[in-house]
Amino acid sequence: MSDDEDKRADDSAAKGAGKGAGERAGEGAGQGEAITPDVIVVPMRRDNYAYVVADESGRACFIDPCEADVAERVLVERGLTLVAVLSTHYHSDHTGANLALASAHSGLRVLGSAVDADRIPALTEALRPGDSFSIGSLSGYVLDVSCHTRGHIAFVFGRALFTGDALFAGGCGRFFEGTGEDAYRALYQSLGRLPDDMLVYFGHEYTLRNLEFAAAIDPSNAAVHAKLRVVRSLVEERRPTVPTTLGEERAYNPFLRAHVETVARGVRARIPATDLHSPASVLAGLRRLKDSF
Repeated sequence: MSDDEDKRADDSAAKGAGKGAGERAGEGAGQGEAITPDVIVVPMRRDNYAYVVADESGRACFIDPCEADVAERVLVERGLTLVAVLSTHYHSDHTGANLALASAHSGLRVLGSAVDADRIPALTEALRPGDSFSIGSLSGYVLDVSCHTRGHIAFVFGRALFTGDALFAGGCGRFFEGTGEDAYRALYQSLGRLPDDMLVYFGHEYTLRNLEFAAAIDPSNAAVHAKLRVVRSLVEERRPTVPTTLGEERAYNPFLRAHVETVARGVRARIPATDLHSPASVLAGLRRLKDSF
């Protein structure tokens, strides 16, 4: 397949993934036009991101906080009342503040995956894919993105998508409890229903290294190199690279381009014995390569 054919195939796949996605997302939320809240980006630990969203009355939820003192400081500075914590998955760098926050805030709701109910600290509400919920006047819903962990979920508020470690800028999380097939279901089928203008709020600042890997795998992709230039400037200025959009990610993230021949070719060149017969097998090959990059 020529590079021009690759481009046409990629464009076709992107259009197919986005077709009708807004309607399906609205159905998943159990509502019409959901409000997209302002999002406060909160760096934690060395490279984690947690997030705060709040309604107009100041009722707030923290997504994936791992440092309670940092979380409390942000709440005080912003004059917000914490009513809920959302956990995308059970790893301690995403749930480390749950117990302390639950102890400090009477009646705090802690929402997370029903699959991992016994592994999420202070859990009060077990959620399953497709479930909807409210935080104050804000409405959200749950997507299944299991692969990094078997119970990994993502949260959606309007056009804001919180992916934890399921999807990063330029990459995705390790397949600790999943396979290439699981990654395909998470990244192509679950997130693939969402439109390009979804804002992606991810769990770690791995963007520069992810894009360096993307450039090695897919060196002819101009979108990768353009994004690299932007990210290098942000990193030099010590500014976050979050958020991106799903449309951007579909242009340069190799884990969302496993159906593109140039990406499969880049994997085959490095794992020549691999039979890359499907996007799922390309995803497995990509993850194997990224793990040692």
